[in-house]
Amino acid sequence: MFWLGYGLVFILFAVVLELNKNTVPGWIVFIAVMIIYAVLHRRVLRGSSWYKKGACWLVLFAVLACILIFTWPPVRAVPAVKEKAPDITEAVMTDRGAVQGVFTKDHAVEVFAGIPYAKPPVGELRWRKPQKPDPWEGTLLCDAFAPMSMQSVSPPIMNSLTQIVGYHDYKISISDNYREPVSEDSLYLNIWKPAGTVKDLPVLVYIHGGSLQTGQPWYGDYSGEQFARDGVVTVNMGYRLGVFGFFADEELMSEEGTSGNYGLLDQILALEWVRDNIAAFGGDPGNVTIIGESAGAVCVDALCVSPLARGLFKRAILESSTLASEAPPHSFRNFDEALSSGRKLKEKYGCTSVEELRALPAERIVGEMDTQHHVTIDGYVLPDTPYRLRMQGVHNEEALLHGYNARESGPFIIFSHAKLKDYESRIRGYFGEYADEVLALYPAATDQEADDYWAQIYGAVFFNYSHYCLNRLAVQEKIPVWEYYFSKENGRLGSWHSGEMIYTFGNIPEDSKLFDSADRDLMEQMHSCWVSFALSGDPETASGISFPQNTDSEYLMQFGDTTGLIREPYLELYGILDKMAQQRLNVDD
Repeated sequence: MFWLGYGLVFILFAVVLELNKNTVPGWIVFIAVMIIYAVLHRRVLRGSSWYKKGACWLVLFAVLACILIFTWPPVRAVPAVKEKAPDITEAVMTDRGAVQGVFTKDHAVEVFAGIPYAKPPVGELRWRKPQKPDPWEGTLLCDAFAPMSMQSVSPPIMNSLTQIVGYHDYKISISDNYREPVSEDSLYLNIWKPAGTVKDLPVLVYIHGGSLQTGQPWYGDYSGEQFARDGVVTVNMGYRLGVFGFFADEELMSEEGTSGNYGLLDQILALEWVRDNIAAFGGDPGNVTIIGESAGAVCVDALCVSPLARGLFKRAILESSTLASEAPPHSFRNFDEALSSGRKLKEKYGCTSVEELRALPAERIVGEMDTQHHVTIDGYVLPDTPYRLRMQGVHNEEALLHGYNARESGPFIIFSHAKLKDYESRIRGYFGEYADEVLALYPAATDQEADDYWAQIYGAVFFNYSHYCLNRLAVQEKIPVWEYYFSKENGRLGSWHSGEMIYTFGNIPEDSKLFDSADRDLMEQMHSCWVSFALSGDPETASGISFPQNTDSEYLMQFGDTTGLIREPYLELYGILDKMAQQRLNVDD
């Protein structure tokens, strides 16, 4: 029995050390302690009383807990490239100083990570418009990504479990035994460019998702390396999130003339940096396409109608979210709601002024992410709702590429799957007087049907319908618009929310067994369409793929096991949502 328990403890703690990314010394001490304990049991404890053995087990567990705590993975900057000691690029001069990046292993791409585009928004600059950084002397080596913007972070073991359960791509390694940094000082951008002297290349600027609460610029799915290999200079950036990026307050309105959209203001300043500096990296400042996924697409849609972003980009790509419906279902609120939420926040922390709130440590208020993560109608960044602005003919983009995934709802209903017994009540709770029409469209008779239908309806309501609205508005304004529907399943995320990104960015790993040759063929198709759109504003021009415009909002381009036009799967449900939207408009009028 002893050796059985000993073996279980050894295996379980080894698993915890690996998943938690504890340092190598932790492993060494752990193995030494377990050997000592085995010898101790064999020579000293055998034949001892049960309470003496029990006490020794307790001591062992206490020692193992200390090992876990004291060999916790350190915080370390994420390197710009995977290679150790990469070669350094030539210096590039920006309007604030010179920077150097690093080469990929094959010298095909230069990566510049952690270029400051704003002063750190800390202290008195918390909840102020971003300001351009001070010039620096000498050459700044940009070989590692800056910290992710301030956000709640999980223990490393939780991130590992997410990779195992959600992404199915966890790898055992000792090279990643560190934690990624997080800080308010996060307003930096990153550039991937083809190596050597290049000129007038199209530019793609990516805004990461994460519900405006989480996210970072270095995630492998949206690395800009493959775009750079294909002749597109690619940029992404950190921007303020949660309470730091979207807190609104009357006092701040009097200080700054705006409040509630600091994250968007960060993105606008980053786009101004691109306008002023990207030519030095071989990009064409007159040929910029902005792209976002999920909350990043929400930001892209806001930038498409913001007067402050006019002239900073030419085209837009929105993946799995927009703000184009009459009442956006997430990541958006009116100003009264934002101010009310801000007042509650100050009251919660006993603050009577913004100055007192600014004095609080970031770690104390970072947990307020969930109450402060909404784009806001502030009269400055956004004069009105994107829907109303577009109805007035306001838009900054010359062309649109957008779409959604077949199973958008996947990660959002993991813990709220529907059963037949609660299916009808869920439908009636959301659709009210229109529930009978929805139930007629989706008549569940079993638990499996109820679960499947609820997943489809949830995805359509919270993601897909806004794309339908955006497409209609674009057609109305005669903006060239292409819409896609991603339905490819694989061994990883498949067609869940964000599952398309590894395809559109061309980043399926060569050695991954989670994808097959059909996935890689589809990646080539999708990625080439995105490259073509960035190059010319038409996904067909340089890709060789037949991808017609969605001129009637009824047919869209499917990327899946088959590629080609299909009828919009949710037209009948959209008709019901249209009636609900019209009813809201009539009430408002």
